Amino acid sequence: MSFRRGVVRQSKFRHVFAQAWKAEHCIDDVRVSRVTWDTSLCAVNPKFIAVIIEAGGGGAFLVVPLSKSGRIDQSCPTVCGHAAPVLDIQWSPHDDNIIASASEDFTVKVWQIPDGGLTCPMTEAILTLEGHSKRVGILAWHPTALNILLTAGCDNVICVWNVGTGELVYQLSDAHPDLIYSVSWNKDGSAVCTVCKDKALRVIDPRRGTVLKVKEKVHDGTRPMRAVFLSDGKILTTGFSRMSERQLALWDTNDLSEPMAVQEMDTSNGVLLPFYDPDTNMVYLCGKGDCTIRYFEVTDESPYVHFLSLYSSKEPQRGAGFLSKRGVDVNKCEIARFYKLHERKVEPISMTVPRKSDLFQGDLYPDTAGMEPALLADEWIAGQDAQPLLVSLSGGYSVPPSKHRDTLRSKPKLISQDSGAAPPSAGNAAATSSSAAKEMEEEVPQPRVATRETDGNTERPKREDDLLNELLAEMKALRAVVLAQSQRIELLERQLARIEDGDV
Repeated sequence: MSFRRGVVRQSKFRHVFAQAWKAEHCIDDVRVSRVTWDTSLCAVNPKFIAVIIEAGGGGAFLVVPLSKSGRIDQSCPTVCGHAAPVLDIQWSPHDDNIIASASEDFTVKVWQIPDGGLTCPMTEAILTLEGHSKRVGILAWHPTALNILLTAGCDNVICVWNVGTGELVYQLSDAHPDLIYSVSWNKDGSAVCTVCKDKALRVIDPRRGTVLKVKEKVHDGTRPMRAVFLSDGKILTTGFSRMSERQLALWDTNDLSEPMAVQEMDTSNGVLLPFYDPDTNMVYLCGKGDCTIRYFEVTDESPYVHFLSLYSSKEPQRGAGFLSKRGVDVNKCEIARFYKLHERKVEPISMTVPRKSDLFQGDLYPDTAGMEPALLADEWIAGQDAQPLLVSLSGGYSVPPSKHRDTLRSKPKLISQDSGAAPPSAGNAAATSSSAAKEMEEEVPQPRVATRETDGNTERPKREDDLLNELLAEMKALRAVVLAQSQRIELLERQLARIEDGDV
C-alpha cells in the first residue's frame, strides 16, 4: 500500500501558538456579570481593560489599567451610573479614554476614564443617549469617523449617534422584524452587516436607511448568530445548523446565494463570538462556556477558511476581550492577545508566531489602524467615506498628538440624567411634557465671554464664528435631549393609556 504525501499549505500563521500568562499576571476576584445576554462582557485597549461585573441595584463595570494584576479589592471604584445591568461596553477606536456602555435601562452612556484609572466611583457620564424604547444590547463605534456610534436594542431599532453633539443622526426602525443579534461595520464605515432572529443576513446603508442585500436563512438553527465584515468586503458568520451543530460560514457580498465556505464544529450550546484581525486576516472563535479558542486564516484560496489550531484550557470562559493591535508586544512576535473571563478571574492569553530573530518582523505586522480618525463626524454624515489611517508598529506604537483629541471632551455636558433617579412615572408624564419647554428655555446657553487660544504667552479672543459654532453645537445637543425625552414621554403615555384601558 502506498501513500502520497499531501501538499502542505504555506502560511506564516500555521504555527501560531497560544499561551496563558502566569498566575501572578492575572486579575483576581473580579465578579464577572451573570447577565444572560450573549456578549463578550469585556473590552480592552492599550490603556485599560473593562469588565462588566455583578452589581446590586443597577449596572456597573470595572475599569483598570492594562498593567494591573493581582487581586481586585471589593472597594475598588467602578463605573456605576446605569439604573439596570450593563449589557455591552466598547472603547472608542479614536480615544483610549472614552468608553460607551449599553444597558437594560434603555440608555447608552459615554464615559471619559481619567489616565491612570478611577480613584472614586464614576456615576456621571459625559453623555447619555436616549432613543431606544427597550434594553440596548449592541454597541459599534465607526471605524474611521470620529464620534460616530451605532447602537441596537431589543426594540429592533438601530440608532446612529454623533456623540460629539449628542445628536441622533439616523434611525432604522423598519429594517429588522425581530431581535438583532449583531452589527458590524465594514472597513471604511460605509455599510453595516446585521444578523437577526429571523435568521437573515442584511447589508445596510445606515445613512440612506436602505437594505442593500439580504440572505435568508444564513444558518438553519434557531440559536443566536453573529456576523463580522472582513477587510475585503466578505462577511463571516457563526451560527447553528438544523441539527444544532455550530457552524462557521463565509459569504461573498456580491453573490449571497451560496456560502463560499461552511465549516461545522461541534454540538455545544455556546454562541461562537468571532474576533477578527484585519491585519493578519485571522478569525478567532470564542464560544461562551467553552474551554477552547479556535483560530482560522481567511485567504483567497479554496477552501478559503483554513483552520489553524485551537487553544484549550480546563476552565470555561464567560467572555473574552480582544486587544487592539496597537497594544501587542511586537518584540515577542505577539500577533493577538485575549483577556479570558473566568468565574472570578481575568486571564491574559497571548497568540505568538515563533521566530528566532530578535528583529522587527515586518511580515507579521503590516501597518495597522491608528487612533487618528480619517473623517470628522460631519464629513461622514455628509456622505464621505475613507479608509482607516494606518500607522507602523515598528519599534512599538506610541500615540501621536491628535488634532481631534478633545473634540468629544470639549463638548458641553447634556442635560443631566440623574443615574440614581427613577424614570418619570406614567402618572406625571403629562406634567413632564409641559415642563420640557420651560427646561429648554432655562438650558439655552448664554453667550460666553470669548475664551483663550494661547499662542506662546499671549491670549487672543476667539473669532465670532468659532463662538457661534459652539453655541450651535450646544443647541443641537439640547434639542437631541428634548427629542429623546419627548419620545420617552410618549412611551409612558401609551403605557398609561393601556393601564387605564385594562390591557395590562
